[in-house]
Amino acid sequence: MHYVISVEYLSGYKLKLGFEDGSMRIADLASHLDGEVFAPLKILRLFRTARLNPDLDTVVWSNGADMSPDFLYEIGIPIKAASQPVGQVAESKAKYAARRNTDNR
Repeated sequence: MHYVISVEYLSGYKLKLGFEDGSMRIADLASHLDGEVFAPLKILRLFRTARLNPDLDTVVWSNGADMSPDFLYEIGIPIKAASQPVGQVAESKAKYAARRNTDNR
């Protein structure tokens, strides 16, 4: 069983979701907004109210709708983390630290 640990609205009917296994997925819910509870979410203003409910471990909306975290995991497209060469990351941190020390003088 999966559970959602983070939710970010992207655009349209897409949400960026973080899961307990460390994966990030983009779920496009456009074709899943049917029925009495979910049809109102076709109004983007209402869809954008998506938020994490930590008691349910999933996404909920202001109209009371929620979706199974397992369903969201299944339909979500995995996002691969952007990787940077180790030297580039270290160099960036060193430059930041040097600027920070200079600003404090």
